[in-house]
Amino acid sequence: MLISTENLRSNIADTKLACTLAAVAGAVNTAAFEVVGFFSANMTGNVSSLSDHLAKASLAPGLFFLSIICIFIAGSAFSTLLINAGRRKKMRTVYAVNIIIEGAGLVLLGIVESWMSPFSPGVLLILSLSFLMGLQNAVVTRISNARVRTTHVSGTSTDIGIELAMLFDVLRRKESPKDAPVYLERLRLHAFTLLSFLGGGVAGIGLFHLLGYGFLIFIGLGVICLALHNMLASHENG
Repeated sequence: MLISTENLRSNIADTKLACTLAAVAGAVNTAAFEVVGFFSANMTGNVSSLSDHLAKASLAPGLFFLSIICIFIAGSAFSTLLINAGRRKKMRTVYAVNIIIEGAGLVLLGIVESWMSPFSPGVLLILSLSFLMGLQNAVVTRISNARVRTTHVSGTSTDIGIELAMLFDVLRRKESPKDAPVYLERLRLHAFTLLSFLGGGVAGIGLFHLLGYGFLIFIGLGVICLALHNMLASHENG
């Protein structure tokens, strides 16, 4: 799931990747919304909020939203640089290493928020999660050759609509029936991604109310175990 890439990847691997990490993204996004009232990985909404504050000359809030956007981009860039370096060295586990970094970041953030009382806990939470979600999105985009995104629900919803329309045209004999399995496969992938994000969001709220900021530690450890399992399986398979 976090090892094979591009043409070597199966739809099953992409679906597992999408379901797992979309659930993570949904959990941290909705929990962040519960804490501060907006999302860490919703760049469409954050750019809209930035434009709104700039239009109203609200410079301080505008600067904050600009920071969220820039840090999300920085997380994506950081991940891409690591992936590029790993691929140049023929390091097949570089994607899993990125996910371990994400998990370690979530654990560290959970520890800081739970026991160290940061000066601006809401600000630290959103900015940190924005970086980590940018990192995760870059990993998923690169490893799946842009077939999967786990934080970009607008694009996923658009893809669902496209595949439904293509299948409708197949039923009307406007498109070739031989392509129907491809459209169905894509539809399942995108539908499972959306449902996983939704389910992760519900679980994230529950975990936050149960564990407080400790839910970040719980999710981070789960992400690390997932990546280590993939690395171990890759080593055993040669």
